[in-house]
Amino acid sequence: MDFFYNNIYQNGQFVLTDLKKESFYNNLKIGDCYKIIWAKRDRVSLGLDGYRVHLNKGQLLFCTPLNRLQVSEETDAAICYVFNREFYCVRDHDSEVACNGFLFYGSSSPVVISLTEKEDSSFDLLYRFFIEEFNTKDKIQGEMLRVLLKRLLLKSVRIARRTMEDSAMPQSKLDIIRQFNLVLEMHFRTKHKVSEYADLLNIGSKSLSNLFLNYHNKSPLKVIGERIILEAQRLLQYSNKSTKEIAFELGFEEASHFSKFFKKNTGLSPKSYKETLKNELDYSHN
Repeated sequence: MDFFYNNIYQNGQFVLTDLKKESFYNNLKIGDCYKIIWAKRDRVSLGLDGYRVHLNKGQLLFCTPLNRLQVSEETDAAICYVFNREFYCVRDHDSEVACNGFLFYGSSSPVVISLTEKEDSSFDLLYRFFIEEFNTKDKIQGEMLRVLLKRLLLKSVRIARRTMEDSAMPQSKLDIIRQFNLVLEMHFRTKHKVSEYADLLNIGSKSLSNLFLNYHNKSPLKVIGERIILEAQRLLQYSNKSTKEIAFELGFEEASHFSKFFKKNTGLSPKSYKETLKNELDYSHN
């Protein structure tokens, strides 16, 4: 299943596909793209940033252009919405759907939401509207698809908010957490202290920590650490950079400080982590 929209003038691209390996990877070649994977018909398993992720039927996974997806099984049990920034930039349109820093770039790991039976029916109806618009070739096709995508994101934000510890979180508090996530994405390589992010947000360090204590299941310091570790793991897996080079890229003055930090958070030294990845890759090829 492949549906493709392309605006040759703005380079805006939007794809609706499944997890059949060949078509999925072909559709990811549209460049830096956001990906929404919906386990529509059954449970699915896929690789994400070097880890194995399992989605139960009715779950959606939200990935940014930074997340690396690997598909090893041929299945049409899940569908994938893929779009680039030129088609719909979640940052530039944040006032419309308020998903930037929440569904996307919302934590060190991609967001997963679970649909109720009623919500599943609603998402299925929306999916059929997408199919209808992909099959309608006219001058307003792109705008119609954007309208449907915004609806999909708005419905997902509503469900994601329900999963937070306090579903009655005031919008002002949610906005602070979203802003924290966004400035973290911009500065995690150079800023490692809660106080530095509090200054960027014009809020006291204690107030920021209390906000996370009341409305989040992690402290801001833990979120910062997890984001640094995630980037370190990506660099160790997907680049040829040395531990020293990675340490300096992530804002550590000494490689030994980075190695100690990495081992404390993962249980492995950077060298052991790379060796583990290599052994797993060799095993999968045998």
